[in-house]
Amino acid sequence: MTEEVIIFFQIVFIDLVLAGDNAIIIGMVASQFPVDQRKKIIFWGIAAAVILRIIFTLITAYLLQITGLRLIGGILLLYICYKLYVDVVRPNKEDKKNIKVENSTFLKAITTVIIADVTMSLDNVLGVAGAARDHYALLIFGLVLSIALMATAATLISGWIKKYRWIAWAGLLAILFVAIELIYTDIKIFI
Repeated sequence: MTEEVIIFFQIVFIDLVLAGDNAIIIGMVASQFPVDQRKKIIFWGIAAAVILRIIFTLITAYLLQITGLRLIGGILLLYICYKLYVDVVRPNKEDKKNIKVENSTFLKAITTVIIADVTMSLDNVLGVAGAARDHYALLIFGLVLSIALMATAATLISGWIKKYRWIAWAGLLAILFVAIELIYTDIKIFI
């Protein structure tokens, strides 16, 4: 196999593994809103991910040199876990299906998604950029693929969470695992 084919499959695998965590957060946040607002949250969450991935890709070499960046990202993800637990996972006695959502809550949802995108887009970009090396066409392909996978998965996940409550718990545990892994990765550098 040629080097480009090997890199192509590495990028696809990285995207399949790493785009899921972003999709879980977007899907969990969006699941708490009516369908029309859910679509807007997913759209703006994906839009933020696109912008962040482009920015992170442009500065990846610099970001790799910053010690403590993963620690900060992990701490932000712990905050996201707490917010998701309070807003999404924790059982609520009210039926949220018919509740009108005010704009401030909608904006809070978008903010939560953007914070999560900042912390979780970095691992995807670093993985894809590392695999692509100097093959910029494959790098662009990898970023586009990750966004497409994330958009599809977020839409599916947000619908599933409404039907199956255990998916919210599984998503929360997956995000918690990523947060702990990011924190551990930087802490072991200091030890």
